[in-house]
Amino acid sequence: MSETIRRTVNPWLPRKPLPVAILLGAVAEALFLVRVGMPHKMVFDEIYYVPAARTFLAQSRLLNVEHPPLAKELIALGIRLLGDSPLGWRFMSTLAGTATVVAVFAIVQLMTGRLRAALIAGALAILNFTIFVQARIATLDVFMAAFLTVAIAVIAWTMKSGGWGKWIAASVLLGAATACKWAAAPYVAFAALAFLLLKRGDPRRWPGLRPLPALALLGAVSIATYFATFLPIFHFSADPLTRQGLLPLQKYMYEQQVQVLPSHIYQSSWWSWPLLIRPIWYLYESIEGAQRGVLMIGNPLIMWGGLIAVAACLWGWLTSRSPRLLAAFALWTASVAIFAIIPKSLGFYYYYYPSSIFLVIAIAAAFDHWRDRLGRWDEGFTLAALVLALYFFPALSAMPLDGPKAFHHWTWLPSWV
Repeated sequence: MSETIRRTVNPWLPRKPLPVAILLGAVAEALFLVRVGMPHKMVFDEIYYVPAARTFLAQSRLLNVEHPPLAKELIALGIRLLGDSPLGWRFMSTLAGTATVVAVFAIVQLMTGRLRAALIAGALAILNFTIFVQARIATLDVFMAAFLTVAIAVIAWTMKSGGWGKWIAASVLLGAATACKWAAAPYVAFAALAFLLLKRGDPRRWPGLRPLPALALLGAVSIATYFATFLPIFHFSADPLTRQGLLPLQKYMYEQQVQVLPSHIYQSSWWSWPLLIRPIWYLYESIEGAQRGVLMIGNPLIMWGGLIAVAACLWGWLTSRSPRLLAAFALWTASVAIFAIIPKSLGFYYYYYPSSIFLVIAIAAAFDHWRDRLGRWDEGFTLAALVLALYFFPALSAMPLDGPKAFHHWTWLPSWV
């Protein structure tokens, strides 16, 4: 079916990507800001990262040394702008969540060249639950994923139009993602490998960029960006960082990452995350006169349906050799494989956060590839995801619940309790 015919069938289909991206971002930001100040206390790992952010404002002794500083510096910026309050703690997270939604839209637009697929991807990103929950809590992962997805979008843009400036920007973004959390570091290697393989497959990709200078620039700029985020710590009034202490700090951070930790009630293995076996209640208690909860869980339709889409992308690539399907499959697969390889003694469902975002890209890519056969299934899928989002919304947003046993309404599996 031609694009002209599809526009006739879908009169709502817009024509320009930029206004749609702006509108999508505005909708996402408005949604993420709804009652973002509730609860009026720190939730889950905010107890580590908000105090650590405060040290950047006070220029006092560094806290939460096991992670790089950029995400905590951004939380501190929110506090500086809006005050030391729940809104101040979480405001920058809402912007990071919005950036992630818009980046998903851009990635699929660049991947498929079709606004319909991009709009479906953007809508599913808003409805996948994990972005909504992470965008309303002051933790590291939402910032890491934002820089990461925007970097992927810029790399895809550069692949089509070239330009050393865009390639440098992507390298800065990858370095910034790693400066939020080390889990982003493997994506620098993934970017280099994708560049080599795709450039070899078609030299017209990344026009004007030569392999050796491009890879050298990717490594140098991403590393320089990472270390630049430590500069504010050099100016702390208490226990400032020194040039001699910068590399030993990295060694200490590594030791903290690989240490053996005691078991945790919410721990889970990496293979269980795609199956949605053990989500996490970030909050479930009586606060300000009402029972409230925040469940970190993916939209079941998107999480389980996304696995079918990933398999479909692999099958589609094997039968058609479509590079966009391979990219969608590889992006999700590599993001999960990271945690199968890295030496972590404990795992948690929120580690799956980037992968849950990449599932949306796989779903949009699969629907687009078989669009002539599937027709409006993508719209029906999105509508079903919206229905589930409305159903789960009270348990995602700390709304007042019926009582202490209200959680049974949303815990479909015993392991969700």
